[in-house]
Amino acid sequence: ELPPSEFMQVADSTWLVLSVVSNGRAPSGCQATGVTKIARSVIAPLAEHHVSVLMLSTYQTDFILVRERDLPVVIHTLAGEFDIYKEESGECVPITCDDVSNGFLKPKPTASPTLHPVQSPQTRFCVLTVAPDTLPAIATMLIDVLFYSHSPPREADAGSQDLDSITFFAFSLIEGYISIVMDAETQKRFPSDLLLTSSTGELWRMVRIGGQPLGFDECGIVAQIAEPLAAADISAYYISTFNFDHALVPEEGIAEVIQLLQQRQESGR
Repeated sequence: ELPPSEFMQVADSTWLVLSVVSNGRAPSGCQATGVTKIARSVIAPLAEHHVSVLMLSTYQTDFILVRERDLPVVIHTLAGEFDIYKEESGECVPITCDDVSNGFLKPKPTASPTLHPVQSPQTRFCVLTVAPDTLPAIATMLIDVLFYSHSPPREADAGSQDLDSITFFAFSLIEGYISIVMDAETQKRFPSDLLLTSSTGELWRMVRIGGQPLGFDECGIVAQIAEPLAAADISAYYISTFNFDHALVPEEGIAEVIQLLQQRQESGR
């Protein structure tokens, strides 16, 4: 419904949303565990079958976006370990491989995915939620942060490997559930009694993947981060964006995370 605009870029693919649930229920814990929970069972197999994914962690759960044209490969890849359903008129209907096969051929192996550089700014982040009925109370502040508080990014900074700080604010509203990621300084501008976080109130640090915009045709970008963190049992909150991928990890574990990712980078050369 959005009119064409020179100011808006649109990816040329339609994406479908996958949600991994347990016993028919999505996880509802108050602490993000993120992409590492599904790294071995979903992210890695899709990367091996050359399926490009976008990853969106929220306060409540995690979502994997795959291109609609890749659905047959996704179904064939995951059907051995998961029961797969589609939502129709609010009901969950089982999907079988035959439903979407459409002449499916297993993709031929290709070269290993590119290991992109990672950057770790010093900025500390908060992962938060807010009750939907209190959203109007912070609407003005949200608008100010989203549209008026930040300078446009400078082109010279796009490929910088040593970022002291990074401007990052993420807001999602999915099925009535609100999820917000903001830096610790920005959080101070909001009423503390309206923003909900885990009981520990932990802070997160970021690793940003890619020295330049990544595009949508590569596979294995999420796996580059998810697999080593999953092997080390390190929680991560992951957000794919139009230009870059971002993983948030608990602040106390950032040094170990950087070491793990550097080791993977070196072993892949």
